[in-house]
Amino acid sequence: MRSDIRYNNIIDSDEARQAQTWADKAPETPADQIDADRFYISQHYEKYTRDNHDVWRDMFDRRWTVLEQQVSRQFIEGMKILRLTRDRIPLLDDHVLERDIEIAGGTVLKKGTKLDGINKFLKAQSNWASYGVPGYLPAKAFFACLAQREFPTTILIRPREVMDYLPEPDIVHDVFGHVPLHTLRVFADFLQTYGKAALLCEDEYHVKRLARLFWFTVEFGLIREDGKIKVYGSGLVSSHGESAYSLSGEWEKPGRSAPDCKPRDVPEYRPFDLERICETDFEIDHYQPIYYVLESFEQLRDAMNKYAEHVLGEAGMAKASAH
Repeated sequence: MRSDIRYNNIIDSDEARQAQTWADKAPETPADQIDADRFYISQHYEKYTRDNHDVWRDMFDRRWTVLEQQVSRQFIEGMKILRLTRDRIPLLDDHVLERDIEIAGGTVLKKGTKLDGINKFLKAQSNWASYGVPGYLPAKAFFACLAQREFPTTILIRPREVMDYLPEPDIVHDVFGHVPLHTLRVFADFLQTYGKAALLCEDEYHVKRLARLFWFTVEFGLIREDGKIKVYGSGLVSSHGESAYSLSGEWEKPGRSAPDCKPRDVPEYRPFDLERICETDFEIDHYQPIYYVLESFEQLRDAMNKYAEHVLGEAGMAKASAH
C-alpha cells in the first residue's frame, strides 16, 4: 500500500491497490508494453457522503464567484459542456443509482435515478475521456494515459479540514481544474502529442524540458483574449489566491527580465516561447514569479507538434543505434 495515498472509503478496495501496483511498475516497463487500462478504477458513486458533496459545492461556489472574470472563455464553455453543477460531485461515466443518496444541502436522489457522466460530453466534443485512479501516478504511467487521449482522474475528494490546500490531487483539482479544457479539441490534441513525446523520451535533457513545459502551460498558463490576460492553467484555476496574483502582472521590460524562481510582489508576463519556457526553472513552494502568455491554443498545439517531431526523432535514432 502506498503511504502517500489516503485509502478512505472512496478507494479502500483491492481494485484500487491493484491499479496502483500496476501504475507503480510503469517506470521500469518499456513504453510499448504499458497497458494504461490497468491503472483505472471504478467510481463507486454511492460511497460519497453528503459532506463530500458539500465540500464540492463549497469549493465550486468559492471559485465560481470570480471565475468568469479571471478564466479563459474556452474554459467556461467547457464547464458548461460538461454540465458541471454545484450540488454534487461529478460523475465520470453514466450511472443508475443503486440506492438513495444525499447530495449537497441534504437533497435526496432516489434509487434508480439515471445520472449523466462527463465522458458522454467529452467524447462527443474531442474524443477524450477521464477515468478514475486512486491518486498520483508515476510520470510514465501518466504520459501513457495522455498518449491514448485519456486523463487519469483522482476520484477522492479533499476533507473539509484541508479545503484550502491539499498537496495531492483530488477530484476538485482534476475535474474542476483540468477537464473543462479537454473539451477543446485543439487543447486535447496538444495533450496527446505531449503524452506521446514524454512517454517515449528517455533523454534526461528533454525530460526536464518537457516537465517545465507542462508546468508553465497546463498548470500555470495564461492566455490573452480580446486584449485581456486570462487564466487557463489548472494550478491557477483551482487556487483562489494565485489566480488573482497571476492577473496582477506586468510585461517584462527589455533587458530587465525577472530572475527565474525568485518570488516577486508583482509577477512578470512573458510572450509564449516554447524554447524559452523549456529553459526556465520553477519552484513549487510559492506563487510563480513568471507566467508565459499564449495568444491562442493553436499556438500551443503547433509549437508542441514541432517539438515532438524533434524529440521523437531523437528517441527513434537512439533506439535504432542501441540495436
